[in-house]
Amino acid sequence: MIEKTVMCPSCKNTITVQGNPGEKTYITCPNCNTKGVFTFPVAKPELTSAAPSAIEVHGLTKIYDGLRATDNVSFNVRTGEIFGFLGPNGAGKTTTIKAILGLIHMNSGVIRINGFDIISNSINSRKNVGYLPERVSFYENLTPLQTLNFFCELRGADKSIAPSLIKEVGLEDAIDRKVGTFSKGMVQLLGVAQVMIGNPSVYILDEPVAGLDARWVKIIREKIKMLNEKGATIFFSSHILSEVESICDRVVIINKGKLIAEDTVDNLNKYLRIKPRLEIYIPGLNGKIPEETEAIEGVEAVDVKDDTLIITCEPTVKGDIITALQNAGFKIVNIKTIEPSLEDAFVKLIEGDV
Repeated sequence: MIEKTVMCPSCKNTITVQGNPGEKTYITCPNCNTKGVFTFPVAKPELTSAAPSAIEVHGLTKIYDGLRATDNVSFNVRTGEIFGFLGPNGAGKTTTIKAILGLIHMNSGVIRINGFDIISNSINSRKNVGYLPERVSFYENLTPLQTLNFFCELRGADKSIAPSLIKEVGLEDAIDRKVGTFSKGMVQLLGVAQVMIGNPSVYILDEPVAGLDARWVKIIREKIKMLNEKGATIFFSSHILSEVESICDRVVIINKGKLIAEDTVDNLNKYLRIKPRLEIYIPGLNGKIPEETEAIEGVEAVDVKDDTLIITCEPTVKGDIITALQNAGFKIVNIKTIEPSLEDAFVKLIEGDV
């Protein structure tokens, strides 16, 4: 039994609730009578290579008119993790997702979801999967409530869950509006509500934040984290590096149909030996590079933008750089260290510079 304090979204009154991990409790605010639902978070287990697999892909090859859209792709998605499937447009991400869902025929390969083969046991493999396609579309003349009621009928779920799902994704104020009047972000949120019908254990999301502005990206990101905290496995594809980096336990990078990396972001950076960058603000540089920095062993590259010196270097020589500049009479006003990012790893791998 755990205890949580929640805030009423209407009057900001705080309410203390008790329950077990993963359990839902329905709340009525004693101050304003607003009704809501709260799900107690599930502690996320430590993921290891021995963890069971929610999705297994072995030797996936798909050929279109002689072109290998995917070429012998293999990876495992561990139960309970957020798994990022990263690659540039046209890399083979959507083809892989369609193959996992059984929407296209593979030329070769074996795919299992929750241990069920997608071909020999297709119904069981997909019944606990929520899928959000890259381009979400709904009947524009229906309201969100009518839309979710329709999908509840398709999945054999109780329609009474529809209002709470709409509230959970923040669309309660638009519950009676026609979907045709929605912005792209609102349609995407309705898509998230739709895939939550039936509480699937595995979510497959194809470019869930593509084309959205920063506000909607933040909301979708929080919903992905929320689903994962409830115990769901999240597999999502993206070409937006910052989104993958901010929430994923592991990433796979695919390019031209081939898998070229699979690991955590930190491990990819270590493997590729990507170095941090120093951004040093020195008034009066005016675009000139101090020659003292280029002579230091361990400095890989030096650039300058106006009064900011940008140095790519080994972590161990940052102090030597600062000392050299100070000894040369430069007045350092600000120093910022930019740690290696997924973008650095991505670019290096895509360019084949390994």
